[in-house]
Amino acid sequence: MKGILLINLGSPKDLELDSIKEYLKEFLSDDLVIDYPKFLQQILVNWIIIPSRYKNTREAYSEIWTKNGSPLINDTRLLGEKVNSKSNTPVEVSMRYQFPSIEEGLINLKKKGCSEIFVVPLYPHYAMSTVLTTEKEVIRIENELELDLKLNFIKAFYNEQEYISSLSNVISNNRQTESDFLLFSYHGIPNRHLLKTDPTKSHCLKVENCCDIESKAKPFCYKAQVIETSRLCAKQLELKEDEWGISFQSRIGPGWIQPFTDKELVRLAEVGVKNLDVVCPAFVTDNLETLEEMNIRGRETFLEAGGKSFNYIPCLNDEESWVDFLVNASKR
Repeated sequence: MKGILLINLGSPKDLELDSIKEYLKEFLSDDLVIDYPKFLQQILVNWIIIPSRYKNTREAYSEIWTKNGSPLINDTRLLGEKVNSKSNTPVEVSMRYQFPSIEEGLINLKKKGCSEIFVVPLYPHYAMSTVLTTEKEVIRIENELELDLKLNFIKAFYNEQEYISSLSNVISNNRQTESDFLLFSYHGIPNRHLLKTDPTKSHCLKVENCCDIESKAKPFCYKAQVIETSRLCAKQLELKEDEWGISFQSRIGPGWIQPFTDKELVRLAEVGVKNLDVVCPAFVTDNLETLEEMNIRGRETFLEAGGKSFNYIPCLNDEESWVDFLVNASKR
């Protein structure tokens, strides 16, 4: 029997400082997230990043925390329930970091009689710090536990028509009537990650207009994939070229993909955009980066720079056509 394992990023289990530190340590100690030599990574994580960020991180989480806890975990569980109901297939929800764990998800599916697992890292676009680390962890745990499960991983679905239609519908249904501009804001990654995942080692960031050229690198190129998602949505929404744009948020340090969202929000206000819509398609579930970084801090940045209205468009979350896409994908 087949089962479905939905995996999202994760969040602290509560707002206690120890929980925040524990989550940050696990997340940032992943060699595919901060890909420096281990000794340097641990110095950065334990002596610089966590000590300087954990209090601000708790404050940010407190802005979005609900009476039931993490919105990311709660909404991913709701998505799992809907996929289970529509597919009539056992579904488990796990997080790459913290709980509910991948180990728990695999064991539960095994107990339910599943021998084949359709694994869905909940990221439309391929990146070593999201999709690859999730795939590697699932394989590691399955081998370690000797569960004898057949694992099938969903491929990056950034250009799947069902996904594009679902995303476009959510955007269309949530836009302002008087919107001047639609900004697609994606989670940023270091440029070095693009170079590391390029199987050709000669295309990404080495060929002029590399993201516009079909190549063997594209199935592994985050930047090319987010650009295509944006273009396909803009086409379906019948937007003109000057009515939409792309930016990247959540950078840490130099050498990250540009343009940066915070700077782009200021630029757009300065060139006369008054009524701005923003969507964050790197995520399918609302989380800290969308609810706090974008909808709170991003809003403040745009309005303080002279914008009139800022409209955050929610993630897919448990939207019905998105649920249908996952159910259909699991049957292929």
